[in-house]
Amino acid sequence: MPEEADRTDRGRASSTTDRRPITGAPPEPGLSGPEVAERVAAGRTNDVPVRASRSVAQIIRGNIFTRINAMIAVLFAIIAVIGPVQDGLFAMVIVINTLIGIVQELRAKRTLDRLAIVNAARPRVVRDGAVVRVSAQEIVLDEVLDVGVGDQVVVDGVVTWAGGLEVDESLLTGEADPVVKAPGDTVMSGSFVVAGSGRFRATKVGRHAYAARLAEEASRFSLVRSELRSGIDRILRWITFALFPIGALLIYSQLFLGGHVALEPETASGGISGPFADALRSMVAALVSMIPEGLILLTSIAFAVGVIRLGRHRCLVQELPAIEGLARVDVVCTDKTGTLTEVGMRLTEIRDLGGASGSNGVPVSPTRVLAALAATDPNPNPSMAAIAEGCAAQGQKDPGWKATALAPFSSARKWSGASLLAPGGEEHWVLGAADVLVPADSPAALESARLGEQGLRVLLLARGDVRVDEASAPGALRPVSLVVLDQRVREDSGPTLDYFSDQGVDVKIVSGDHAASVGAVGRGLGMRGADRPVDARTLSEDPATLAREVEEGTAFGRVTPERKRDMVRGLRDRGHTVAMTGDGVNDVLALKEADIGVAMGSGSPASRSVAQLVLLDDRFAVLPRVVAEGRRVIGNIERVASLFLTKTVYTMTLAIVVGLLAVSYPFFPRHATLINAVTFGIPSFFLALAPNTDIARPGFVMRTLRLAIPSGLVAGVAAVTTYLMVLGGRTVPDPSDRTAVVITLCATTLWVLLLVAKPYVWWKVVLVGSMVGLLTLAMVTPWGRWFFDLDVSDPTKLLTGLAVAGVAIVAITVIRVVDDRMTARSSAEEDRVRATERA
Repeated sequence: MPEEADRTDRGRASSTTDRRPITGAPPEPGLSGPEVAERVAAGRTNDVPVRASRSVAQIIRGNIFTRINAMIAVLFAIIAVIGPVQDGLFAMVIVINTLIGIVQELRAKRTLDRLAIVNAARPRVVRDGAVVRVSAQEIVLDEVLDVGVGDQVVVDGVVTWAGGLEVDESLLTGEADPVVKAPGDTVMSGSFVVAGSGRFRATKVGRHAYAARLAEEASRFSLVRSELRSGIDRILRWITFALFPIGALLIYSQLFLGGHVALEPETASGGISGPFADALRSMVAALVSMIPEGLILLTSIAFAVGVIRLGRHRCLVQELPAIEGLARVDVVCTDKTGTLTEVGMRLTEIRDLGGASGSNGVPVSPTRVLAALAATDPNPNPSMAAIAEGCAAQGQKDPGWKATALAPFSSARKWSGASLLAPGGEEHWVLGAADVLVPADSPAALESARLGEQGLRVLLLARGDVRVDEASAPGALRPVSLVVLDQRVREDSGPTLDYFSDQGVDVKIVSGDHAASVGAVGRGLGMRGADRPVDARTLSEDPATLAREVEEGTAFGRVTPERKRDMVRGLRDRGHTVAMTGDGVNDVLALKEADIGVAMGSGSPASRSVAQLVLLDDRFAVLPRVVAEGRRVIGNIERVASLFLTKTVYTMTLAIVVGLLAVSYPFFPRHATLINAVTFGIPSFFLALAPNTDIARPGFVMRTLRLAIPSGLVAGVAAVTTYLMVLGGRTVPDPSDRTAVVITLCATTLWVLLLVAKPYVWWKVVLVGSMVGLLTLAMVTPWGRWFFDLDVSDPTKLLTGLAVAGVAIVAITVIRVVDDRMTARSSAEEDRVRATERA
C-alpha cells in the first residue's frame, strides 16, 4: 500500500499543476490566486467531508459501546464484588476481542481511505485564465467550474456559458428527462452532465449546497443495513428479552427453592460466600453463556478483512454491505463498451455510401468532415477520440471550419452533429447510429447491421438539411459514409463470464450499441442466448411484460439510460438480486437502481459517485473475487452464528430446567468461560476468516436457527441428564459432578463444531484437536483443576458424561442428516418451480 499512496500523491501533484488552454468556451479569467486565498481565509470553501470510512473515534466507540459489552460489563461488575477472580475471566475475553475488532477495522479504514483518495473526483476550475484540477474540498465561493459529459456538479451555481449543456437532475428530483441549461440557469450539486459542456459560477458551497447534507449521509462508510447484520440484531433482541426472566428464575430458584450451594473453602478464597452471592454467581454463569459475545465482533472482523483483501486488488468498497450484496446477486447486467471491451477504439474503415457532394456540387471528403467534427467537439467521447486519431493517422488535419451550431452526443438520442461553415457555405453534418437516423430497411442501416454482426461499432455520417441546434434536427438526412470502429474484448471478460455461469449467475449485456454488435460480442464470449440479441426499442412498455422479456433475453442493444433503469427495476421486481456494472454517464440511473452498482475507475465521476463498488484498475475480472469474498463472509458468519446460538439454546435449556427442578446450577462462571473458549470462542475466530465458496441464499435467520435450536436443545437435555444422573438425588453438586457436565457439553458441542466446519481440511482437524488438547490440559494439570474447579477423580462420573454425550452426538447427527435431505428436496422443488415459471 505505501507505493499506492506514493502514486496517489504524485498523481495529485501533477494534476494540480498541469494547466491546459481553454478551448470551446469564451475566455474566462476565473478567480485569481489572491482571490482564492482570500476566500479560503474567510472560510468560504466547499468544506464537505470526503467519502470515507468511519473516524478513529467512531471505530473505537463503535467497538466498545455495544449492547453485548454492556451486558458483559454488568455481569462482570457483579463478579468483581462477590468474587472470586477466576469467575471474572470472561471479561478479559471481551477485552481481547474488542481490541482485535478495533485493530482490524483500523486496518480496513487505512485501506479504504487510501483507495478513496485515488477514486476521488477532481473537478476542473478556471483560475488565472487556465483550467486546473482541484479536489472538491478546494473549491471556493464564486469559483468558475468547467464541466463536460460525465462530470458531476459538486456545488450549486449559475451557468455562465453553455455548449449544448444538458444536465440530469434525476438523483435530486426523480425526473429522468435531461434539462437543457443556458447562461443564467441554475445547476444543483448532485446533478450530472449528460451532454455538451459548460461553465458555471459557484453560488453555494460546502454545507450550504443543495445536496451536501444528502451526499454526506449517503456516502458514509456503513456497517449496517444488510440482511446479515439485521438478522443478527434481531436474534440479539430476542436473547436480550430472554435474559431477564431466566436470570430472575435462577435467582429465585437458588435462594428459595433449595438450589443454594455453599462455596467450598478453597473455592470461596477471595470471594464472598452466602446464599445471595451464590445465587448471583449461578445467574452470571448462565447469562454469560447465553450471550453470543463474539458474534457481532466476528461479523465486523469478517467484513473488515474482506475490505482489506479486496483493497489489495484495487477494489474500493464504498458501502460495506456491498460485499454481502454481490454475494447474493443472481443477475449481473453489464455495459459492453468499457466493461466487456477495452475503453479505447480504433478507426478501421470509412465506407463511402455516396452523397458526399457539397451544396455547390463539389465533392467533400468524408475524412475531412470527420476531422472537422472531431475538432469542434469540446468533450469527445471514446468514439470521437478514435475518429480524430484515425483521421490524423491518415494525414487528415483539422480543416479549420468554423462551427455555427453544435449538438453534443446524447445517449438518449444516439447522435451528435455540427453545422460547419465550409468553403462551399454552411453545411449540417450528423454522426450517430444508422438505425436511429435512417429507416431500418435502408441500405445504410442494413449494411450497418451486417457489420455490427461482426462485433464492430458502426456510425453513420450523414448530411442534414437544418441546423443541428434546431428543434426539428436532424431533419431529412442523406447518408454519406459508414464509420467502422474496432473494439477489442477484454482478455479477462471470457473467464469472468464463465465463472458467473458456473455459479448460476445470469449475465445480461445492456448496451446502447446496435443489437447485432452486442450479440456478436456476447457470442464471442460464449454467452448462451447471445445469438438472439434484442433491440430494446422493441421491448414492451408494460412493466410486467418488460421484466419477463428482460429475464428471458441475454444481449440487449439500443438501450437508453432510462430503459436501462427500467430493465434493472423489472428484474428486481421479478425477485432477482441485480448487480449493474458500467463506466459511463448513461449507466448512472441503472447503477443507482440496482441492488449493487459497480463502476469502473476510469469511468465518469457521476458513475463512480453512485456505485457501491469501484474497480479502480478497470478489471472486470475482480468481480469474481468480490463475489467470493462476499460468500466467504456470509457463509462463515452463518457458521459462527450457528455455533454461538447453539450455546445460547443449550444454556437456556439448562437454566430453565435447573430453575424448575430447584437444584443448584451446575456451573460457576469460570466453567462457562472454559466451555465457551474451547468449543466456540477460539474456533469461531478461525472459521470466520476461512475460505468459503457456499452460494449465498436469503433466509439467514431461519437457516441458522434450524441447526442451532435442535442442536442446542439436545446438548441442553444431555447436560441436564448427566447432571441428574451424577447428582443421585442431591440438590448440591460437588466438583466431580460439575466436571462430568462439563465433559458432556464439551464433547457434544465439539461435535456440533465438526458438523459446522465442513468441508474438512487439515487445519480444521488441527483446530478441533487443539481445543480437545486445551480441555484435557485444564483437567489433568493441578493448576488447571484448581483454577477451573475441576475434579476427574471419579471415573464413573466421567464415563457417564461421555456416554450421555455419545447419545447426544448420535441424535444431533440424525437431526442434521434429516434436515439436510429436507433442505435439498425443498431447494430442488424451488428450482423446478422457478424453471417452470421461466418456461
